[in-house]
Formats: sequence, structure tokens, C-alpha cells
Amino acid sequence: MPHSLDMVFNLYGDYFRHRTGEGWTGSLIELLGLLGLSSQAVRSTLSRLSRNGWLQSRKAGRYSFYSLTPKCVQLLEEGEQRIFHPRSDPWDGRWHLLIYSIPESKRHLRRRLRTRLRWLGFGMLNHAIWISPRDARQEVRQLADAFGLRPYVELFVAQSPTFARDEEIVTRCWELQGLNAYYAGFIDRNQPVLRHYRDLLAAEDTVQPQACFVQRSKLIDDYRSSPYVDPNLPPELLPEDWLGERASQLFQQLNELMSKPAGAFVDAVLAKAPPIRPIGRET
Repeated sequence: MPHSLDMVFNLYGDYFRHRTGEGWTGSLIELLGLLGLSSQAVRSTLSRLSRNGWLQSRKAGRYSFYSLTPKCVQLLEEGEQRIFHPRSDPWDGRWHLLIYSIPESKRHLRRRLRTRLRWLGFGMLNHAIWISPRDARQEVRQLADAFGLRPYVELFVAQSPTFARDEEIVTRCWELQGLNAYYAGFIDRNQPVLRHYRDLLAAEDTVQPQACFVQRSKLIDDYRSSPYVDPNLPPELLPEDWLGERASQLFQQLNELMSKPAGAFVDAVLAKAPPIRPIGRET
């Protein structure tokens, strides 16, 4: 079962962000209840996200509403880009190396930098050298500035002499075998779901919006971890039996089939939110 925080982030990222950006507690309880969260768990999770600066709360009489903060919008936009619009440009044969020497007094920032480098698709060549086949200089500069680490970070561009050496670098820096096994499992779990929905459409059967919302939530939760661990390497550097592209196509096909009815269901739930009246007039 997905973590309650992930479920709330998914709901805001997939639906609320593209609507008003704000959700009434009652709407959140109804939608997340369909995914297995109790009303108490929803309220507790919303409070925690608000305390940590991911959501902003406001009161309108006895009603509570939660909206996105700028840092949450940024996080959701980055996630959407990685999940729905991954980079697909060909490799130019060059490697981009990041070398850092961060003082021990800033080791907490070192950990945060490593996490963000993995998110950008970098692999660890050794404890202080990270490498990527993608040109991420702009993102790295922004990251170094945000963490105040610009004096401790250097970027270089290099090229290995042989393709065999490139293969060795990939094997050393990224654990693609385990990721490929994950993609195989994702395909096995979701290929029957795709057939089911295609059969329904072919028979002109009604696709239930609520069922689509629940199934799409499961799909996104099943797939969402892959962009966080998949370095999105260029095809030239991937093994011949790579299943990532097939899994991505399956995800996109299922998402396309379910997004419209799922969105219609969310709109129906949001329409139940109480109208906002001037303070003192709520009943």
C-alpha cells in the first residue's frame, strides 16, 4: 500500500494542480478514502504536509482548505516532467562529470546533493565523482547555488576512448539489472489491465469514472518510483533486453485510456465542496 504522503502528493499533482490548486478537506477524505485512507489518516497527513511547508491551510468558518505552496508546485512539476515527458535526445558520446569536495561541516548538504544528483540521472563513479551522459550543467549550477555549494563543485566534459569503456561505466554507475526486473513486473501486472479496458471500449461498455480514478491511482503509484531511480540513459547505453521503453509505452497507453473518466470523477467530487461565504455566515 502506498504511503499516505505519496497518495496526497499524487492527488494534488495529478488533479488539483491542474484545477484550482486547492482542496476542501471533505473532498480529500472522500477521494483518498477510495484508496484506503481513513479520515483520521487524511487529516493527520494534511496537517503534517502543512507543517512542513508543502501545503498551505486556510479556514473558512468551520471548513478547512489546503492549497499548494510554491515549493510543492516545483516538486510536482519536476515529477510530472520525469514521469510523462522524459528526455529522449540521442547521446553525443560525451560524459559530464561532477567533482565535489564538500567540507565535513556541510556533510548534511552533501547528502542532499547526492539525492538530487540521482534525481537528475547522475551515477556515482566514486564517492566524490558523479557522471551523466546528459548535459545537466544548468540544473547542477542551480542546485549548487540553492545549496550554497558553488565553491565546492566543478563540472567537466570528457569522452571515453571505446564503446567497451562506456559499457563498463554504465555497469559500474547504475544498477540496471534490478531496474529491468522492476519493469518486467510492471508489465506483467498492467498488461492485463490494458486488455481489460480495451475490451470494454471495443464492446462499448460503460467505463466507470470512479473505477478509473482508483485504477489510475494504482497505476501511477506503481510506476511513479521508476523515474526516481531510472537514470533515463540514452538508448545507445542501454542493454539489448531493456524493458524501460516498453513499460513507459504501457503506462502512457493506460493513462490515456483512464485520465478523462478519472478526471470527470474528481470534478464531480470537487463540485460537492461547500460554497465559500463571508466569515460568520456559514451554517
